[in-house]
Amino acid sequence: MPRRLIIPGDLSALLRTGLWRSFGSLGIKVATAGLTYLTYVVLSRTQTPDEYGHFAFGLALATILAILAGAGQPLAVLRLWSERRGKGDEAGARHAIAAGSGVTIGASLAVAALLCLLAFAARPFLPAGETVSHFYAAAIIVLPLALAEYNSSALRAQGSLWTALLPRDIGWRLALPVLVLLLFAAGIVLSGPDALVLAAALLLGALALQMWTAMRRGYAILPEIAPMRAHWHRWGGLSRWLLLGALIETVALNADVILVGLMLDLESSGLYFNAFRTAGLMTLFTFAIELVIAPMVAEHYHAGNMRQAQAVVALCSWAGFIFSLAVFALFAGFGDAVLGLFGPDYAGGWLVLVLLSFGLLFDAATGPSKIVMMMTGHERPYVVIFGITMGLGLLVQIAAIPFFGVVGAAAVNMTARILAQIGIALWCRQRIGLDTSLFGVLSIRPPRAAESG
Repeated sequence: MPRRLIIPGDLSALLRTGLWRSFGSLGIKVATAGLTYLTYVVLSRTQTPDEYGHFAFGLALATILAILAGAGQPLAVLRLWSERRGKGDEAGARHAIAAGSGVTIGASLAVAALLCLLAFAARPFLPAGETVSHFYAAAIIVLPLALAEYNSSALRAQGSLWTALLPRDIGWRLALPVLVLLLFAAGIVLSGPDALVLAAALLLGALALQMWTAMRRGYAILPEIAPMRAHWHRWGGLSRWLLLGALIETVALNADVILVGLMLDLESSGLYFNAFRTAGLMTLFTFAIELVIAPMVAEHYHAGNMRQAQAVVALCSWAGFIFSLAVFALFAGFGDAVLGLFGPDYAGGWLVLVLLSFGLLFDAATGPSKIVMMMTGHERPYVVIFGITMGLGLLVQIAAIPFFGVVGAAAVNMTARILAQIGIALWCRQRIGLDTSLFGVLSIRPPRAAESG
């Protein structure tokens, strides 16, 4: 084995810490994925394809709007907590968390109200029999989704893992399918909008439990109005770019479902939703380890420890890719059976699943490029590169969906994601000095070179 691939002693403790915390995060995310998958299976089995399409459409729309309502605060708090405390500004770090929570809550209420107004205004122009109830239900769940994402980031920034993830990722996702099944057993079949409202109520309960637990353990979590103005005045520019980055990523994961629902039908939207959520299982380990390394990358990069930062990034790249490759092989061989879990109406989406999965496999091969750019102050180039590429992809999808249906939507998404990931990975290597791809392990400099550089 070449000498440069041997993990030096000064990096082994760093990587071991990151890896073990990542396995803890992965355990939660695997349970989360299983429970989320169970929820979708339960709903698709207990609802008609049309009602499940209403649920999928509403959840995709609410997810995008929740990121918009977050105003970039989930990513901002990950960076600002470490940065402020690293400079000895403990009060500034706590004010960043309190203000970010206040901004998230206020923006969520405004976005939800606007969606309700738009849905109400559109009612006279809809064809007979069409409903806007799934838009109202999506508005109801915007605040819980946005605040859950922010609280998770705020607690992870402070070093918490279990309090950050368990209430939402396990508690909420376990309660929802269990309650749906109990209602179904009692003869109550939820419509798509009903399921969204139930999910919102349960998530609010999980958030209340999370905040109570966090306060008992001494974590900063409560919102405050007083520091909001100063916080936005100082960090608003950063937050806007972080928001655009998060929004673009979320749109790339959810806009297809909305486009398919609008341009084809809600049944096709449900099929595409299931295929995309199934393909997303490939990113479990990558996402789990990114939750851990985000503050580590920010800390080492801003301290000038490029060697340590590169080692952490290389660990994330390889761990995520190996996991994704194994899951991709499973989908390629048995994807029709996996989708068949949702019911016979969804078993025919094998090709859609494989196309979407290949794009995400390439995503894993280029590593945590998004996190690296966001945590190192290069959020603007990320927004430009990823946003333009995926935006053009959406335009091509609009042209392709009427002719090629859900397969065309998946093929365009795969192609756009591959091109976008190549672009941002090259930027990270050439402009930031961190190689986020699988080849990044070869860029870890020896100790002497690192010290002299």
